Amino acid sequence: MTTTYQTIVVETDARGVATVALNRPDKHNALNGTLIAELYDAAQKLAADESVRIVVLTGIGKSFCAGGDFNWFASNVEKSRAERVEQSATLARLLRRLDTLPKPLIGRINGPAYGGGVGMISVCDYTIGAEGARFGLTEVKLGLLPANISPYVVARIGKVHSRETMLSGALFDTARAERIGLLTEVVAPDGLDAAVDRVVHDHLQAAPGAVADTKALIAYVASHDLETNMIYTADRLADAWETEEGIEGINSFINKDIPSWRVK
Repeated sequence: MTTTYQTIVVETDARGVATVALNRPDKHNALNGTLIAELYDAAQKLAADESVRIVVLTGIGKSFCAGGDFNWFASNVEKSRAERVEQSATLARLLRRLDTLPKPLIGRINGPAYGGGVGMISVCDYTIGAEGARFGLTEVKLGLLPANISPYVVARIGKVHSRETMLSGALFDTARAERIGLLTEVVAPDGLDAAVDRVVHDHLQAAPGAVADTKALIAYVASHDLETNMIYTADRLADAWETEEGIEGINSFINKDIPSWRVK
């Protein structure tokens, strides 16, 4: 099934794998108000669709995402302070929606990514980059800040690497992107689809409900102290033992059966 927006394309296959492609190739998939709104809408619908198990995020054309569209930036300069804050917040809400998507979000990074594009890579759960791509947190070169993306970029690559990359705005290659944790792995451009298929297959072995709960578990544990986490995690495991997936998974293991959610 294919859903076409003005600036993105969403395709979902029979396995429940949805591919969301940024579709402004003539603008290197730069973010503007329309793309942000459409991507948010698609993410909301995919999050609620129980038939969708995995989401792959990529770009059409040579680039993954060039960051913010300069015409969008310019239009915001003309607006009131309240309007500028609201426009800025739309990107923050999009990143939050992608970050909390209750399914694996796999980044198929087909080309360069700058600014907000790096932010979108940072909210993916697994990222595969095409060798030869370039990356940059270039906002300071424009007299701007990597503001809305910073919580996710810092969480992804850490404080030290954030300072190394954000304060100069210098570009870096896939080898460095992998070394600092922005990319999970790097492959030759002609091997990108095969690598994505391999990772998708791995994720299709996991129970969807358990995946959603585990993603929420990671977010909670990362933001709470040990004593609180001990209570929280004891409750969550007890809950898991009572779910249909948990019961089926345990019984399948004992009986050497294949649980219903696994895709060959």
